[in-house]
Amino acid sequence: MGEIVGEVLRWAIPPIVVFVVAALAVTAIVWAVRRARRSPKARAAADAARARAGAVLVRLDDAVDELDLEVGLSGALYGGGAPPSLRRARLTAQHVRDEAFDAYRALGLPDVRPDEVRRGSARIERRAEGALGTIAAARREHDEWMRANVSAARQIDAARVRLDRLRAAMGDPTALVDQMAERFAPEEWSQASGAAEAAIAAAAEAERLLSTAETHADDPSRSALGELAAAEKALRTAETETRLLEETHRMVTQAAQAVPGEFDAARSALRQATATREALEPVDADRLGSELRAISAELEALQPEASRRPTRTIDRIARLRDRLDLALGDARTAQQRLRGARTALPGTLAAARTAIAHAESAVTHARAGAEARSRLISAQDELAGARSAQDPVAALDAARRAMRDAEDAKALADYDRLGR
Repeated sequence: MGEIVGEVLRWAIPPIVVFVVAALAVTAIVWAVRRARRSPKARAAADAARARAGAVLVRLDDAVDELDLEVGLSGALYGGGAPPSLRRARLTAQHVRDEAFDAYRALGLPDVRPDEVRRGSARIERRAEGALGTIAAARREHDEWMRANVSAARQIDAARVRLDRLRAAMGDPTALVDQMAERFAPEEWSQASGAAEAAIAAAAEAERLLSTAETHADDPSRSALGELAAAEKALRTAETETRLLEETHRMVTQAAQAVPGEFDAARSALRQATATREALEPVDADRLGSELRAISAELEALQPEASRRPTRTIDRIARLRDRLDLALGDARTAQQRLRGARTALPGTLAAARTAIAHAESAVTHARAGAEARSRLISAQDELAGARSAQDPVAALDAARRAMRDAEDAKALADYDRLGR
């Protein structure tokens, strides 16, 4: 019997040893590969790939904005007679851009492995480059059609009509700024003042370029296309800055009207929190009471300057309401949370809209990179979700996320501007 066992062991042990050694080797190789994939070197390579994809995304985003202008001009000038490829290219590029920015944001999450970041970045880059190629081909077709069917004089006439309409719509931009300066602190209207100056300067530049284009159009040896394109960009800038001026004026005046109601709602929320505190354990009640007194003091400190700084006041009240919710934690009933969300939501939405407007201006003027644009898109999506949400608690959470994303976008845009 012992001889049989010995014989079996003599034949079984070598394969077992080989199997164990092979398993250990495979485990070691898998461990080494995973370690290499997550190493600082792999992470740096992945970050570089994502940065390249971001740079292509920025080019695509700019190209889509320019294409919007060309499509608008096509409809205004030719009544839909221009090649439809321009509109198809815009729809395709917009779809690719939106999906690519979603994927770009997802690749920035901390739990995404470097190899996934590299592969995802490569896909983004390929799709964006393809969309840019589609835009370029559509533009070439459009330019050929335009040279064959539309004269420079006709384009100049159409541009002058747009300039006249713009000036009529603008009126006197400085009048709005003067109205705001009489009522509000400088930080409330400084952005509007800058937008008014930029709109006036852009309209004057468009006038100058169109005059030059008219001179060139009368000279067969010269082309007016360069001045026409520059004039259209100046017109787009004037329109954008005029909208920013009007939006800033609207936000500030609406905030001024809303300030008293926001104070009342915040004080009511503090009274409800004080009532909730009475049902807590002594230690929790003391902690909450200390926080309530601090929030109340900060709220009252806002009152003296509230009428002069309405958007700042609305923003601070929204943040105090957020702080109050954190202080209360799970101490409230579901009904109390719902009631608190309903009263906090209007001010938080207003604060989010203001933050997004500042971020949009910063991103536009800084010609910011993909990170800032991605955060701005996220803020816009969150704000849209907050507006459409049926549950006030979910809407309030989305509005607060929109505020944070907008602040991040503005900070990143400011960083890009300073870096340049």
